[in-house]
Amino acid sequence: MILDRQKLTDVSHNVTIIGGRGRMGRFFQEQLSLAGHEVSILENDDWAQADRLLGHAELVLVGVPIEWTEGVIAQAAPYLPSTAALCDITSVKTLPVQAMLSHHCGPVMGLHPMFGPSITSFFAQKVVITPGRNDEAFQWLIDLIKSQGGETIICTPEEHDRLMVVVQAIRQFSRFGLGVYLAEAQIDLDKSMSMSTPSYRTEIDIVKRLFAQSPQLCVDIMLACEERNQAIAELAKTYTRLADLIAQKDRAGLIKEFETAHSFFAQEIVAELVGALR
Repeated sequence: MILDRQKLTDVSHNVTIIGGRGRMGRFFQEQLSLAGHEVSILENDDWAQADRLLGHAELVLVGVPIEWTEGVIAQAAPYLPSTAALCDITSVKTLPVQAMLSHHCGPVMGLHPMFGPSITSFFAQKVVITPGRNDEAFQWLIDLIKSQGGETIICTPEEHDRLMVVVQAIRQFSRFGLGVYLAEAQIDLDKSMSMSTPSYRTEIDIVKRLFAQSPQLCVDIMLACEERNQAIAELAKTYTRLADLIAQKDRAGLIKEFETAHSFFAQEIVAELVGALR
């Protein structure tokens, strides 16, 4: 694990982070600075200096809230040299990558750090890479992530967004709903934890961490794209169907639902075992 302040490279790159004072922007600013790179920050009040901050950048990272990303890409592009590598670090990839390819003629790549901004390095963390154009321009950044023990996963922007519907949005909504219910019901969490199972304590700790983060970040993850909105609506329908079965005391219906899900997960377990034996 590399966390000291020695340089991780002999080549220093000029980097500008748009939204660099946000929590994830600060993480990248810290990691890049520790590695010996020159890092500038461009915030909403700094566009009068955009020519200076963007005109000589070798790498520009866009780390603004999801709903602003495409607009900021369009705003930044005219200032960029054709050789600048342009990258976003939001949790949605298809539209930002399309916007970068459309507005910028140089290297383009999408990144999605699969961790929160409280992490102190890339060690043991996953970063999804969605290539766009001239991938080699980003190799030094990918090497930096790997040098700290980070894992990179390559996929298309479209595949990333399909998977994030479940990995992020559905999971976030489920825990968001549980947290809202617990608050409305005024559950005594301390007392419940005193007579709980390990799995319950783990789940409550996860819900607590969810509500300890920025409310804007939590909500933006659920509202990021129409596919997420539709999937959450379908999950809500599933909850309603199951709740109706419980209200009707339909034991056979609930067992049937259980068996359907059991069959799905059993197939996944078999597939994992087969894969491990190959």
